Amino acid sequence: MTLKIIVAALLIAAVPVCAQAQKPSPSKVTKADAQRVLKIIQGDKVKTQIYCEMAKIGNQLEQINEEADPKKFEELSRKMEEMGKRLGFKYGALIDGLEDVDPRSEVGQEISATLEALDHLCGR
Repeated sequence: MTLKIIVAALLIAAVPVCAQAQKPSPSKVTKADAQRVLKIIQGDKVKTQIYCEMAKIGNQLEQINEEADPKKFEELSRKMEEMGKRLGFKYGALIDGLEDVDPRSEVGQEISATLEALDHLCGR
Protein backbone atom coordinates (compact mmCIF):
# COMPACT_ATOMS: atom_id res chain seq x y z
CA MET A 1 0.00 0.00 0.00
CA THR A 2 1.20 3.50 -0.65
CA LEU A 3 1.41 6.06 2.13
CA LYS A 4 -1.47 8.03 0.61
CA ILE A 5 -3.74 4.98 0.69
CA ILE A 6 -2.62 3.99 4.17
CA VAL A 7 -3.24 7.48 5.51
CA ALA A 8 -6.67 7.72 3.89
CA ALA A 9 -7.78 4.37 5.25
CA LEU A 10 -6.35 4.93 8.70
CA LEU A 11 -7.72 8.44 9.02
CA ILE A 12 -11.20 7.05 8.66
CA ALA A 13 -10.54 4.80 11.62
CA ALA A 14 -8.72 7.39 13.71
CA VAL A 15 -11.26 10.20 13.80
CA PRO A 16 -13.36 8.80 16.65
CA VAL A 17 -10.29 7.56 18.52
CA CYS A 18 -8.76 11.01 18.40
CA ALA A 19 -12.00 12.70 19.37
CA GLN A 20 -12.09 10.56 22.49
CA ALA A 21 -8.56 11.58 23.40
CA GLN A 22 -9.76 15.16 24.02
CA LYS A 23 -6.38 16.70 23.35
CA PRO A 24 -6.61 20.32 22.20
CA SER A 25 -4.17 19.83 19.35
CA PRO A 26 -2.02 16.93 18.23
CA SER A 27 1.72 17.26 18.48
CA LYS A 28 3.91 16.58 15.47
CA VAL A 29 4.36 12.90 14.91
CA THR A 30 7.78 11.40 14.47
CA LYS A 31 9.37 8.21 13.30
CA ALA A 32 9.71 7.26 16.99
CA ASP A 33 5.93 7.60 17.43
CA ALA A 34 5.37 5.29 14.47
CA GLN A 35 7.89 2.82 15.83
CA ARG A 36 6.17 2.80 19.24
CA VAL A 37 2.85 2.02 17.57
CA LEU A 38 4.53 -0.69 15.49
CA LYS A 39 5.93 -2.31 18.67
CA ILE A 40 2.55 -2.11 20.42
CA ILE A 41 0.70 -3.74 17.53
CA GLN A 42 3.51 -6.18 16.78
CA GLY A 43 3.66 -7.30 20.41
CA ASP A 44 -0.05 -8.05 20.69
CA LYS A 45 -1.55 -10.77 18.51
CA VAL A 46 -5.08 -9.41 18.92
CA LYS A 47 -4.01 -5.90 17.87
CA THR A 48 -2.06 -7.36 14.94
CA GLN A 49 -5.17 -9.19 13.83
CA ILE A 50 -7.27 -6.03 14.19
CA TYR A 51 -4.75 -4.01 12.18
CA CYS A 52 -4.71 -6.62 9.41
CA GLU A 53 -8.51 -6.65 9.25
CA MET A 54 -8.46 -2.85 9.03
CA ALA A 55 -5.98 -3.06 6.16
CA LYS A 56 -8.37 -5.41 4.31
CA ILE A 57 -11.24 -3.02 4.89
CA GLY A 58 -9.05 -0.15 3.70
CA ASN A 59 -8.43 -2.03 0.47
CA GLN A 60 -12.17 -2.57 0.08
CA LEU A 61 -12.82 1.14 0.66
CA GLU A 62 -10.34 1.96 -2.11
CA GLN A 63 -12.35 -0.18 -4.52
CA ILE A 64 -15.77 1.13 -3.50
CA ASN A 65 -16.85 4.37 -5.02
CA GLU A 66 -18.42 6.38 -2.20
CA GLU A 67 -20.92 7.95 -4.57
CA ALA A 68 -21.83 4.69 -6.32
CA ASP A 69 -22.41 2.73 -3.09
CA PRO A 70 -22.61 5.14 -0.16
CA LYS A 71 -24.34 2.60 2.10
CA LYS A 72 -21.54 0.02 1.74
CA PHE A 73 -18.88 2.73 2.05
CA GLU A 74 -20.46 4.02 5.27
CA GLU A 75 -20.84 0.50 6.68
CA LEU A 76 -17.18 -0.33 6.09
CA SER A 77 -16.07 3.05 7.42
CA ARG A 78 -18.00 2.52 10.65
CA LYS A 79 -16.55 -0.95 11.02
CA MET A 80 -13.06 0.42 10.54
CA GLU A 81 -13.71 3.18 13.10
CA GLU A 82 -14.75 0.65 15.71
CA MET A 83 -11.68 -1.47 15.04
CA GLY A 84 -9.40 1.58 15.22
CA LYS A 85 -10.64 2.34 18.73
CA ARG A 86 -9.40 -1.06 19.83
CA LEU A 87 -5.83 -0.25 18.73
CA GLY A 88 -5.52 2.41 21.41
CA PHE A 89 -4.75 6.06 21.95
CA LYS A 90 -1.17 6.04 20.62
CA TYR A 91 -2.37 4.60 17.32
CA GLY A 92 -5.09 7.26 17.09
CA ALA A 93 -2.64 10.04 17.92
CA LEU A 94 -0.23 8.81 15.24
CA ILE A 95 -2.91 8.68 12.58
CA ASP A 96 -4.29 12.06 13.60
CA GLY A 97 -0.81 13.57 13.42
CA LEU A 98 -0.25 12.21 9.92
CA GLU A 99 -2.58 14.88 8.57
CA ASP A 100 0.19 17.42 9.14
CA VAL A 101 3.03 15.35 7.67
CA ASP A 102 4.13 15.77 4.08
CA PRO A 103 4.47 12.20 2.76
CA ARG A 104 7.40 13.34 0.59
CA SER A 105 9.36 14.75 3.53
CA GLU A 106 12.06 12.78 5.31
CA VAL A 107 9.80 12.27 8.33
CA GLY A 108 6.93 11.26 6.02
CA GLN A 109 9.14 8.70 4.30
CA GLU A 110 10.38 7.30 7.63
CA ILE A 111 6.84 6.97 8.97
CA SER A 112 5.74 5.38 5.70
CA ALA A 113 8.48 2.77 6.00
CA THR A 114 7.38 1.99 9.54
CA LEU A 115 3.75 1.66 8.49
CA GLU A 116 4.83 -0.66 5.69
CA ALA A 117 6.41 -2.84 8.37
CA LEU A 118 2.93 -3.12 9.89
CA ASP A 119 1.64 -4.34 6.53
CA HIS A 120 4.32 -7.04 6.55
CA LEU A 121 2.78 -8.36 9.76
CA CYS A 122 -0.27 -9.12 7.64
CA GLY A 123 1.71 -11.13 5.11
CA ARG A 124 1.85 -8.42 2.45
